[in-house]
Amino acid sequence: MTAFRPCIDLHQGQVKQIVGGSLNDSGADTNFVSSQDAAYYANLYRERGLTGGHVIALGPNNQQQVLNALRAYPNGLQFGGGVNRENAASYLESGASHIIVTSFLFEHGNFSWPRLEQIKSEVGRERLVLDLSCRKTNDGWMIATDRWQTITHTAVNQETLAELEHHCAEFLIHAADVEGLQAGIDRELVSLLGSCSTVPTTYAGGARSLDDLKLVQSLSNNKVDLTIGSALDIFGGRGVTLDACVNWNRQQS
Repeated sequence: MTAFRPCIDLHQGQVKQIVGGSLNDSGADTNFVSSQDAAYYANLYRERGLTGGHVIALGPNNQQQVLNALRAYPNGLQFGGGVNRENAASYLESGASHIIVTSFLFEHGNFSWPRLEQIKSEVGRERLVLDLSCRKTNDGWMIATDRWQTITHTAVNQETLAELEHHCAEFLIHAADVEGLQAGIDRELVSLLGSCSTVPTTYAGGARSLDDLKLVQSLSNNKVDLTIGSALDIFGGRGVTLDACVNWNRQQS
C-alpha cells in the first residue's frame, strides 16, 4: 500500500524544511525553522504510530539532535547523513531501525561495489536503506551525493534498481530538483519507481496535499510510499495536516 512516511530534516542543529536544490556549504533557502527539537517530532510520530520515517542530517552540527530523536523513538526511525562504514553500527545501537547511505557508496562520482559490501557487512542487508536521491539531467535521473550537489555517473533506472535491490531492505529517493518547492511531485520518477522497484520504496519531493498521496498510489500501482515535508502543518505548511496523513495510513491498512 502507499503510505505516508514522516521525516525530520536537520540543518545546522535545527529541524528545518529547505529547498533541496539550494543546499550548499553556505546554507540553503529555508521554508521553515522549528522552535521544537528533533526529539519533539520523534515523540509525535511515536505517539501517532507512524513508522518507517527518516531522520536526515544535512551537513555538520546535527549529531546531538540525531541522537535525541533516535532515543526518543527507538527502532522507529531510519537515519541518514554522513553514514559510513565506521559509524553505521553506532546509529543502530543508538536506536535507528535502519541506516540510510548514499555518499559513502561513491568514489569520484562512480558507484563502489566494495563499499556497498563493506557497509552491508556492518549492518546487514535487512537494516540497510539505499538513498538514491537524484537530479534530472539530459541523461535522465542521476544519483546526487554530498547534499545533492554532486551529480554522479549512476542513473536511477530499471537496471540500477534491479542491481541494487538485492543488497538492501529499502530505497529512499528524494527528487532534489523539486524538494521543498511544493509544486507537485515528479510523476515520471514515481511511475518509474512503481514499475521497477520490488523492495519498499519511499519517494520525497514536491508533495503539497493529501491528493499527492492518492496520485503516488495511482502512479506507482500502490507500491511507493510518500514523504510530505514543507506542505505539512507541523512544519508550517498549509497543504495537509499530520492528522489527515495519519488517517490515510489507517484507512490503507
